Amino acid sequence: MAVADASPATGGEEEEYGGRVTIFVVLSCVVACSGGFLFGYDLGVSGQSRYHFHAMYIPARNLVVGGVTSMNSFLKRFFPEVYRRKQNSKLSHYCQFNSELLTLFTSSLYIAGLLATLVASSVTTRFGRRTSMLIGGVFFIVGSAFGGAAINIPMLLLNRIFLGIGVGFANQTIPLYLAEMAPPQYRGAINSGFELCLSLGILFANIVNYFVLKIKAGWGWRISLSMAAVPAAFLTISAIFLPETPSFMIQRDGNTNQARVLLQKLRGTTSVQKELDDLVCASNISRATQHPFRNIFKRKYSPQLAIAIMTPFANQDWAQEALTRRRLPDDLVTVHCYGWSWGPLTYLIPAEVCPLEIRSAGQSIVIAVNFFMTFVIGQTFLAILCHIKSATFAIFGVLICLMTVLVYLFLPETKKVPIEQMNQVWRSHWFWKNIVREEEEEEEEEEEKNSQRQ
Repeated sequence: MAVADASPATGGEEEEYGGRVTIFVVLSCVVACSGGFLFGYDLGVSGQSRYHFHAMYIPARNLVVGGVTSMNSFLKRFFPEVYRRKQNSKLSHYCQFNSELLTLFTSSLYIAGLLATLVASSVTTRFGRRTSMLIGGVFFIVGSAFGGAAINIPMLLLNRIFLGIGVGFANQTIPLYLAEMAPPQYRGAINSGFELCLSLGILFANIVNYFVLKIKAGWGWRISLSMAAVPAAFLTISAIFLPETPSFMIQRDGNTNQARVLLQKLRGTTSVQKELDDLVCASNISRATQHPFRNIFKRKYSPQLAIAIMTPFANQDWAQEALTRRRLPDDLVTVHCYGWSWGPLTYLIPAEVCPLEIRSAGQSIVIAVNFFMTFVIGQTFLAILCHIKSATFAIFGVLICLMTVLVYLFLPETKKVPIEQMNQVWRSHWFWKNIVREEEEEEEEEEEKNSQRQ
């Protein structure tokens, strides 16, 4: 059916689509969100979650609960220098884990993820969201095998690198998948499921670490590192049966009939023509865009590029402010505030504000910035903490205040706005509207000149 000339929004106002949340949507998104669980498990099992760094001491049981980097048997085998410092009661806790080799172990995942997510953008655009999930799941499984069988530092680094590649693919594609599958009015709630599963992964990793600590033979860390293979296998096998998103179906081969059937199944209604028209229009624009990474730097995409950089940067400020809390009330308050603010927004906002032609590239930039910031902080945080101690958190507090002001001024509300009509939000924003309109007017003038020449 020819709907190629449909406009995404008429009269400059956003139109609401029909439909509801169906079981089909819920099941598809639950499977996709398992990638968030994997990321959270990897953060928690290494001891570098956003909520705790390396370890927390429980006096009542004389236990140190954290990742494998807090386990004495693990440190003795791979990081003996850190183990000796850890036994020195006179040394400040801030300095016990200050080791370049140890931070390389934890941070190598993020460099691998940064590079992988840039490759994942092309894979997601050309072969689909489901393909990227499958690739991510396979790398998770391979990385888990290297971790469980590790006998030296190179094998540990291969564990982190393969996991990083898996994380890069999963984090790049899953938020896109969720944003494109979810009904507009429930997009925020469904996309936040990725962050929820991430937090559950961290929780599960800490539970596993707690119990394997009791294995007196000292090989419990192998269980922790290899257990990621279980949710990875679930993601990989389940992704085979996942449907592609309607956006990609139309972008791939223009099959509007197949996309219509899927939309009706996703929305639980036959009234999907309006949404289908918008998807076809967005797909036509996307097909005309051959170089998404080059185009995202155009002036008319300045709002999306700014959000793609600003959101993960602010997320890392919040995350580091939550690190190394040692009292339970501090933990509860900080994590609660984080979960209600920046926690889910890193994966939600950029995925929904970028139009289809730059959506994959925009999400790759988000994940790349996130991983780069995590790597830099992971390599420097312990050294800074060792030298200036609690003053470190004052720096992050100032940055959080600054980002709050920037969000208030430059990030418009996107609630309930259909993802393919998001351009109307920028056109009505007090700051971005001038930039977007100027670029569009210049493009229209250029098109008129070209048509006159012909």
